[in-house]
Amino acid sequence: METGNSKYESLLELADLLTQQNDFQEILRVVAQKAASLLNAESATIMMINPQTRQTVKTIFKAEGEGLDRRDHAVHTHVGGWVIKKQQPFASANLKADSRFAKSLFENLPAQAVLAAPLRSEGIVMGVLVLLHPEVEETALEQQLDYQQKLASIVSPFLRNVQKLQQYFEAPLPESALLAKYETVGLLGKSSKFIELLKALESAARCDVRVLLEGESGSGKELVARAIHQFSNRSGQPFVAIDCGAIPANLIESELFGHVKGAFTGATTERKGLLEEADGGTLFMDEISNLPLDMQAKLMRVLQAGEVRPLGSNKIRHVSVRIISASSIALRKLVASEKFREDLFYRLHVYPVHVPSLDDRRDDIALLANHFLKKFAAQQGKHAESFHEEILDFMQQRHWAGNIRELENFVERLVTLAPPELKVLDHDFLPDDVRKEMKKLAASLPEQGPTQSLLESLAEYEEQVIRQALQAHQWNQSKTARALKISEQTLRYKMGKQGIVRGQSA
Repeated sequence: METGNSKYESLLELADLLTQQNDFQEILRVVAQKAASLLNAESATIMMINPQTRQTVKTIFKAEGEGLDRRDHAVHTHVGGWVIKKQQPFASANLKADSRFAKSLFENLPAQAVLAAPLRSEGIVMGVLVLLHPEVEETALEQQLDYQQKLASIVSPFLRNVQKLQQYFEAPLPESALLAKYETVGLLGKSSKFIELLKALESAARCDVRVLLEGESGSGKELVARAIHQFSNRSGQPFVAIDCGAIPANLIESELFGHVKGAFTGATTERKGLLEEADGGTLFMDEISNLPLDMQAKLMRVLQAGEVRPLGSNKIRHVSVRIISASSIALRKLVASEKFREDLFYRLHVYPVHVPSLDDRRDDIALLANHFLKKFAAQQGKHAESFHEEILDFMQQRHWAGNIRELENFVERLVTLAPPELKVLDHDFLPDDVRKEMKKLAASLPEQGPTQSLLESLAEYEEQVIRQALQAHQWNQSKTARALKISEQTLRYKMGKQGIVRGQSA
């Protein structure tokens, strides 16, 4: 199928996805992220006009890419304002040299392409979708803008309707209920990034569409996929997982599609593939970036028609499988380097979810570490209950390249090395490599600044000086006042303020 057709099919999938949402913030995220992805933009911004006054414009959502300059806010504001004023779309291959704006307006910005499409409802412009590109050929501008306008036409009613009707439908779960709900399936945390993730999962679970999870290795993508399945309408059906990077290329087809007896040497019996085993449920394809190109083409057939043909068979079998794919490498980059099929990328990239790294969730480290401590202490029959502050600080400051998986392995190792009766895991039993790392990390951290305010520090010092002077003069207030060069009245005031009483230590 033509890549162009795949992109237009992505618009239909986006429309279907939006019909299943009741969370306005999640609709904004999906629209901005999908717009940036489908048009390969550096950033996407949704700006809306105040529906009450029709006089003010506000940026209500921004999906940014890597390396985006904060000065680009001026671009969004001026271009968005132009579109609203002129009531028409905007496209420029080089905004810096665009004659529609004053020459000096964008002189400090790098040359960049900008496309903006009005968001209309009932013929009225209610906002603007602005996309920034590092570069767009002049000849491609019209085609890009046409596609962006179609996308804007599709999403506009949802942005308008959700604002009107959101209060009449089921409200999103409050944060406390959301955290409790996902804790039951092993997802633990409290940080803002983690709560954002749960909100995305809550919306993904309501939609029977393909989900693409992108995040670093060890960040918990399979657990996330299981949670989506568990809270979806397919929860009573199988959840099947495959790691596309762990299976040799010559065996992957048999694993996914199955084989008939005699299909190859060693195929002594017929075997169902994982796609058939997951029929009615969910197939989680981890590290899908490792899928060979020929298998990518065959997977496209499954996604297009729901058809599976086992290896060595000429019979087609129909399956209904929800695909949740995951990759620790951005598939968009692999598409650009022609290592991943673009049409398959668009098929998988229906509902993208970013799974944050542990470095992005530092507030969750102590919670996760204590959870793993209880888990492994119970497994090993040990009495460990908590970590010494020194070890907890180390875990919270350390960089976890392997994310949650590495943290879990680290805690398991500590529990394994700990004496059976030890309740608080401290520095004493740590292995040499961990001690060296702790020492190196402590040396690299900046010295702690003052923990007290200036006024608190001065008050503490003043109390210390007065006490020492009183003791030196056997608590004779007149002599002490003369020594400190203040009046007796001032001394008595300060003693009362500081709570200084003879016979009472500081």
